[in-house]
Amino acid sequence: MDCGELKLQIEAARQRLYQLKMDYGDLLHPRVIHQSMVLDDLINQYNLVKIEKPME
Repeated sequence: MDCGELKLQIEAARQRLYQLKMDYGDLLHPRVIHQSMVLDDLINQYNLVKIEKPME
């Protein structure tokens, strides 16, 4: 996966996390925690790609 695609997925996941937090009003709600983990995974993937291809 390339950096551009990951950036789009990260932004979508971030917006979803924000919306879930607003919907449930609690950072400890299981769906909010799950979405936070999804976002973390995407950010980790992005960082790995940036380490492997730092010139992009």
